[in-house]
Amino acid sequence: MLILASSSPRRQRLLTFLGVDFQVQAAEVDETVRRNETPKEYVIRLAHSKCLSIVPPSSSRWVVIAADTAVVDGDQILGKPANPNQAKRMLHMLSGHCHYVYTGLAIREINSESMLTDLCVTEVHMRAYLEPEIDEYVSSGDPLDKAGAYAIQNPAFDPVQKITGCYTNVVGLPLCHLTELLRKLDVNIPIDAAHGCRTHRGYDCRLADKIQGFGS
Repeated sequence: MLILASSSPRRQRLLTFLGVDFQVQAAEVDETVRRNETPKEYVIRLAHSKCLSIVPPSSSRWVVIAADTAVVDGDQILGKPANPNQAKRMLHMLSGHCHYVYTGLAIREINSESMLTDLCVTEVHMRAYLEPEIDEYVSSGDPLDKAGAYAIQNPAFDPVQKITGCYTNVVGLPLCHLTELLRKLDVNIPIDAAHGCRTHRGYDCRLADKIQGFGS
């Protein structure tokens, strides 16, 4: 039995693509970046902390899934914007060049206290969008609950020109990496999310077209 340690509707919907049943428990942890902490250290630490914070409802064999995603521009970790002005600044910063999306994963088997972690990194090239597009997108409210102030799956703004790496990682939960971790704990995954194919949008992920627009 699986518990997803996240209140994110996007992560919840992504997990349904694996064809598994799960419960949701939101993890409450301090997400402040520590001094001299690298993006890799940051997302792995938070995923690990979220995983440990969950208390299952019974003594059955529970497996907890936790993740933390950060948008990284140069040496700067971009979280969720606090307000529309901050969202605009982030979008200006990212426009027309490359950044990276880091997701730390942690899964924990409660009975044995086994813990596995992994890191997924995707290179993201943004298109050079215009000022009126930024204004319209920010006014929609969509950027305000997104790391880096954008959603790759938003069909109206469509901010990303191309990616190298995992598409679902940029949405918030790298399903290929998660599938491999779960299988190491002998969790049966009915659907092979690691089997990808190039879609008409150019992404090496067969789920990309299904994800377009959801949770945006």
